[in-house]
Amino acid sequence: MPVITCIEDLKRLHQKRTPRMFWDYCESGSYTEQTFHENTSDFAKLRFRQRVARDLTGRVLESTMAGQKVAMPVALAPVGSTGMQHPDGEIHAARAAAKFGVPFTLSTMSICSIEDVAAASPDPFWFQLYVMKDEDFVDAIIERAKAAKCSALVLTLDLQILGQRHKDLKNGLTSPPKPTIPNLLNIATKPRWALGMLKTPRRQFRNIVGHVKGVQKLSDLTAWANEQFDPMLDWGKVARIRDQWKGKFILKGVLDADDARMAADSGADAVIVSNHGGRQLDGALSSIRMLPSVVRAIGDRTEVWLDGGIRSGQDALKALALGAKGTMIGRAYIHGLGAMGEAGVTKALEVIQKEMDITMALCGERDISAVGRQNLLVPEDFEGRWA
Repeated sequence: MPVITCIEDLKRLHQKRTPRMFWDYCESGSYTEQTFHENTSDFAKLRFRQRVARDLTGRVLESTMAGQKVAMPVALAPVGSTGMQHPDGEIHAARAAAKFGVPFTLSTMSICSIEDVAAASPDPFWFQLYVMKDEDFVDAIIERAKAAKCSALVLTLDLQILGQRHKDLKNGLTSPPKPTIPNLLNIATKPRWALGMLKTPRRQFRNIVGHVKGVQKLSDLTAWANEQFDPMLDWGKVARIRDQWKGKFILKGVLDADDARMAADSGADAVIVSNHGGRQLDGALSSIRMLPSVVRAIGDRTEVWLDGGIRSGQDALKALALGAKGTMIGRAYIHGLGAMGEAGVTKALEVIQKEMDITMALCGERDISAVGRQNLLVPEDFEGRWA
């Protein structure tokens, strides 16, 4: 077993062990991938302020996110097709998160269903909702999330229209993969993945198949999904979903201060600054660059979290220092999952926790709640002056 010291180590194992189309699905953005790459590279423009000769005993990373106690202010973000990165991937990730003490968010477009994860996870999890044109499906899946005792609903706002991801189109991405010669040859080089997939019945979008009239096979599902994302999603529909859910309500995909104010007005318990991992509007600014303006706009009214580009505990700490009350990781834990299943997700969380703890201490802090702008050196032009 290789020594794992950082997320990059897990990333290399993930690429080695997972079929190419699912690796590409994880590690890609839309169009030129400018926003996808800047989500990570912009963190390097922020520098920590080192402080010394302070009492650093009794350090505390525990916090809360939307009222829920967490071992550190990090949650696992919703990621579609997680069960194709590793067999039964959503179950493995949910178990790892629950044991570690951080929230797991199940995607609408998951391979394991809400019911699958609820039966396997020791703790309640969050459910992420895509708003579809089929209102009966939306109403039904919200009720299924309630029945599974999901502790929060995460409504994604930035996928009304599907962004174009060149690699997915060229790979002919489907779940499960189509049995083409190139796919079969590539899968043959991933025996651990292939054997695991043969052992599980969970190989397609189980939140959808069997729950939508006329969707029983892969071709039906592909056609349904491609035409179902709702381009008419507006704040009125957001309010309707909030009222139906009635529990903790989190809005994801905000990248603008004006939209953030509307999100806060809608009664969100938390607003997630996110550009969908650079997979939607290419050419948008990175999440970390947009975070300060959103915090200024609504940080005194509701919790603001940061999603996008976090690949280390240092990245998460930078987001917290810029005013975020929580963070979400997607690719960072997916690399762990693809590398080693549940143990890999745990390892990813351990890596991030250790990096966050040590960096916090070297910045002269011993309680995560005390971390703030005083711990960062921020370039004057970091947010940019845009006409």
